[in-house]
Amino acid sequence: MEKKNIRIKDIAQLAGVSSGTVDRVLHNRGKVSEEALQKVLQTLKEIDYKPNLIARTLGTKKNFRIAVIIPDPSLDEYWAHSELGVRQAITDWHQYDVQIKTYFFDLYHKHSFEQVTHSVFHAKPDGVVIAPIFYHEALPFLQQCQANKIPFTVFNTNIPEVAPLSFIGQNLYESGRVAAELMCLGNLTEGIFAILHINEDSVNSIHLLDKQKGFEEYVQEKKLPDVKIKVLNIKDTEDPKDTKGIHELLLDDTLAGVYVTTSKGVSFIAELLYQKKQKAPRLIGYDLLPENIKYLEAGTISFLINQNAKHQTFLGVQQLVNYLFLKKEPPQNNLLPLEIITKENLSSYLRSAVPHF
Repeated sequence: MEKKNIRIKDIAQLAGVSSGTVDRVLHNRGKVSEEALQKVLQTLKEIDYKPNLIARTLGTKKNFRIAVIIPDPSLDEYWAHSELGVRQAITDWHQYDVQIKTYFFDLYHKHSFEQVTHSVFHAKPDGVVIAPIFYHEALPFLQQCQANKIPFTVFNTNIPEVAPLSFIGQNLYESGRVAAELMCLGNLTEGIFAILHINEDSVNSIHLLDKQKGFEEYVQEKKLPDVKIKVLNIKDTEDPKDTKGIHELLLDDTLAGVYVTTSKGVSFIAELLYQKKQKAPRLIGYDLLPENIKYLEAGTISFLINQNAKHQTFLGVQQLVNYLFLKKEPPQNNLLPLEIITKENLSSYLRSAVPHF
């Protein structure tokens, strides 16, 4: 495969932009953002510098095998959106004979995660893309990958101790601070601000603790003496013993706001508030899942912070493949924007071309 045979589609794939963007850059027509322009120019420079690299890689008949490790999408719709990102990556990289295999683990059982990572390690993939939501179980697996020179990207949750090739996600500490800022809007400066970790083990989930820390520190910095922060951990919403604290909380007249750190959990709280038909506290959660959208439109949920699960997973695969083919080092932290969705901007957001799932 000579340089002259590299297609616009190939350049777009490597640069992480659309074919139309590459066409506009190559032919100097139409508008292109500065960021996209620099991506294309950098890719063209790399291809020119090493014009036969892809050809040599394909010529070796080397079929790169990538393992993607995510929670079972049938257990949580947020992770179903992540799987869509994997499917898109499989479609996009199929022509290069990149084999992408998805491994699912039970979101609610860390032993399932351990079993899956054990299987992946012994399969000896060329690279790994993983959502390491169980910190203590993920750490030894990633250390094994590191010791055996298996490159890996992580998304959703970062584990900087093992220096992944790249982390794709959001600054979760800042995410918690943004949630606290939204909570305080309109001079809401007294009462209980509740932080709810629902359906996950927060003690073993750095991503939830980072959100909590950001929220708490923002409120502390604002010096609000009449605000009391209350944190609840609910592992099983089907267990009456686990949910007793929630029902008691929602009956408290001093409850001013609820911040749910998990995507699925916010609709659980919204449903309880909706059924009570009482004046609801300010409710803030994550992601455009169908149930969340329903309660946002109803006014029960005040704000959603979108995490763009599909895009996170897709970028995780894309950056790993680019590294394997071109030895192209991705950014150490690929942080996606904190997108705040309200009832009023929801429809325009859903209609936009921005990849929101």
